[in-house]
Amino acid sequence: MKVILLQDVKKQGKKDQVINVSDGYANNFLIAKGLAVPYTESNKNKLERDLDKRAKAEEQLVEDMTELKGTLEKVNIKFKVKTGKDGRMFGTISSKQISDELKKLGYDIDKRKISCDHTIESLGTHVVEVELHKKVIAKINVNVE
Repeated sequence: MKVILLQDVKKQGKKDQVINVSDGYANNFLIAKGLAVPYTESNKNKLERDLDKRAKAEEQLVEDMTELKGTLEKVNIKFKVKTGKDGRMFGTISSKQISDELKKLGYDIDKRKISCDHTIESLGTHVVEVELHKKVIAKINVNVE
């Protein structure tokens, strides 16, 4: 029996996948627990409409994040820190601090989306990456004075 999975099912398949299973397993487990629906013409059409709707929403999200990337890359964040002998900084600048500064500027970016290939522990300008979406990554300049 062909069924359309409504959720991920261990060792069977992922959500929205069409799989072929035995009639008893489909009727007594997958359909009874709401994990799948029978593969019929109307269910197939509904699945295609849902996938199209999700694809359009994903495209719109990528467009919005690309616009946000354009505005974020113009932003320069400045931190004033105390330094010791030889101009060395006490401590480091964390992603939480960068996230807080972005929130002050009106951008709500989660600290887990901010990454830097090195720790910011010296004076100067550092480039930090912000993952707005899997396909959209913005680069922000962080100035430490």
